[in-house]
Amino acid sequence: MKNLLCLLALVFAFAKSEAQFRVIFKLLSAPPSHRNEPVFIAGNFNSWNPGNTWYLFNNSNQLSLQLDAGEYEYKCTRGSWDKVEINAGGKDIENRVLKIQSDTTVEITVEAWRDDMAAPEKKHTANSRVQVIDTAFRIPQLNRTRRIWVYLPEGYETGNKRYPVLYMHDGQNLFDEYTADSGEWQVDESMDSLVAKGRQACIVVGIDNAGEARMNEYNLFNLVLTEFKDGPKTFSPEGKEYIDFLAHTLKPFIDKKYRTLPARENTVIAGSSMGALISYYAMLLEPGVFGKAGIFSPSFWTNPSLASFTDSLAGKMSGKFFFYAGAKESASMVSDMQAVQEELGEGSSCMIYSVVDPEGSHNSKSWKKWFAEFYAWIMADGFNYVVRTRE
Repeated sequence: MKNLLCLLALVFAFAKSEAQFRVIFKLLSAPPSHRNEPVFIAGNFNSWNPGNTWYLFNNSNQLSLQLDAGEYEYKCTRGSWDKVEINAGGKDIENRVLKIQSDTTVEITVEAWRDDMAAPEKKHTANSRVQVIDTAFRIPQLNRTRRIWVYLPEGYETGNKRYPVLYMHDGQNLFDEYTADSGEWQVDESMDSLVAKGRQACIVVGIDNAGEARMNEYNLFNLVLTEFKDGPKTFSPEGKEYIDFLAHTLKPFIDKKYRTLPARENTVIAGSSMGALISYYAMLLEPGVFGKAGIFSPSFWTNPSLASFTDSLAGKMSGKFFFYAGAKESASMVSDMQAVQEELGEGSSCMIYSVVDPEGSHNSKSWKKWFAEFYAWIMADGFNYVVRTRE
């Protein structure tokens, strides 16, 4: 194998049981104001889809599933995340946890729904080194506009040093709790802490997602999802245009406006979920522009042929990859990620650091937890970095 494959072995040893068991969920009670509305379960067994009709309670307020032995997390919704269950005090609850080793019956009481409560006041949390470059930066490849954020490291304004640049997707969730839809990554605070400890400083550019068109912009291939209440939805691919925007419109603008180190080895791209997918595609399609990547909880399930697609392009690949998956995500998250990274490792000269966290979920909390490790390794020179071996 040509590459260095750094596996954080003790973080997790994944073994999936072949046994399946019947799990019956019983909804004992819920707020009466929505008695006639459907209630769903969303969890890591259905990619956290809040409105999948296969996971809908029936008229008897029961839902029967066949699940492999293991540990699962889930919540109840009324079809979307703005209608998720909360506690009686109006605060979010932790994910419900279910351990399956035999046929099981689970009884559920929903105390309150989020949309029935006044939304808690959100405050701006971005620090003074975070700025909004433009609220309507033009994307000519897609005839759209987008808000673009930038984090400038301490000392940028008073010095003449040049910096690497990290491009990140879902910019709403990176710096500011006020704009985050499900918690922020706290990238600005993490960067400040890393630089204070002597790590390489860099500029971070955040690109907001496109809302309803996010699934289009972050994918290269047609995607048909069938689990919506109103029937299948097709998401037409716009990923090539989005990557072209990043590589040939936004990056030249950033390189001209700020003191950057523009070479590929100093240009990093990162994201989570669909943002991880498009980051991976950007490395494959623009290897002369992007030299390093952070791939957090990648939505590789959208392309069953991704391993073979990787094989067709891997020979041209070099650079560094950080892969992360949480064991409490979807059932196929870990295996999908490992299949792709192994194909990449076999066919390329890339350096790969792969993490599977046994406690990790598909959320900003988990991605924030591993951001510092990703950054420290991705910015290290060559092999001069010791990987984390325990929490």
